[in-house]
Amino acid sequence: MRITNISAYQVDLPLKEGRYSWSNGNFVETFDATVVEVETDAGITGFGECTPLGPAYLPAYAAGVRAGLRELAPKLIGLDPRDLGTLNAAMDAALRGHPYVKAPIDVACWDILGKAAGLPVYRLLGGAQMRRVHLYRAVSQQSPEEMAAKVTAYRKEGYTKFQLKVGGEADADIARIKACAKVLGPGDVMDADANTGWTMHEAARVVNGVRDVDVYIEQPCRTYEECLTVRRRTALPFILDENIDGLPILLRAISDGAMDAINLKISKVGGLTKARLIRDVAVEAGLAMIIEDTWGGDIVTAAIAHLAQSTPAEFLFAATDFNSYGTKDIAKGAPKRDKDGFMTAADRPGLGVELIREALGEPVLSVG
Repeated sequence: MRITNISAYQVDLPLKEGRYSWSNGNFVETFDATVVEVETDAGITGFGECTPLGPAYLPAYAAGVRAGLRELAPKLIGLDPRDLGTLNAAMDAALRGHPYVKAPIDVACWDILGKAAGLPVYRLLGGAQMRRVHLYRAVSQQSPEEMAAKVTAYRKEGYTKFQLKVGGEADADIARIKACAKVLGPGDVMDADANTGWTMHEAARVVNGVRDVDVYIEQPCRTYEECLTVRRRTALPFILDENIDGLPILLRAISDGAMDAINLKISKVGGLTKARLIRDVAVEAGLAMIIEDTWGGDIVTAAIAHLAQSTPAEFLFAATDFNSYGTKDIAKGAPKRDKDGFMTAADRPGLGVELIREALGEPVLSVG
């Protein structure tokens, strides 16, 4: 089997709530997604998707995905998409860095491998470790009262795990965390995610100000060293996200005892192949994981579901269903949130999704 063509589609993904806001005044109202289609001479086609969280979150941006694909795709024509190690080595040799560009190709090739084997991707990633995947809901940064009201509303939708977008002024963030804590129910879990938005002195004030609240602290500062300093100043459970962008920093962080859990984003590390490696090392080290991506629609949600469902349950903090946030369907067969706040990966071969082509329009890139 050989890759014969790689196409990319640009599609806008509007938000149900109009705006998604996080630290340092950043916000997005419509997400710019890139959907990748990998075709083969065996008549099997695979799909992937990459949607950066704007240009100011990670070293990634939407137009960069498509620019990178124009550089990378011609180098992959003729490769066997089922040889995922060979494929990833070829991508790394052809384009240094830019893991977010490689991720949708890697995911599409996992989709092809699953279809060729007649198996869902979660079986290829280790097998079903649970029947359903527990979801969390991100709560966009607003006033303390508005965020608490959102938590209350999301609880009625079945969610019991919540990620608060903080990373603003310290007093306001302390108020946000305390207001949301008051509306939680028994067994609910809350994570305050600063998305690198605090300086060390601000983070020190916040963790001290909420020291009696049952809350996780996620990625308080920009650098790993700053986060490690904050980690050593608090007894609250700690999550790292933006800094954990590959295996070397994960191994260093494990050695340093830098966190209790990580936020594993598929496109941040380059796709399912490298995400699986990081997942398995984290499990061996006893670390819990949020499994998600920077953003996305139906295809990203499907990839998350397969990776999460093949993760040992005791190490899955939660996963994300991005199609609950958006207004536009781009693929049929994607997992959907149930009334209890869970989703389940499709049991069909590959990712189990098919493109809704009328939602995507014409390709902006086609190489073959």
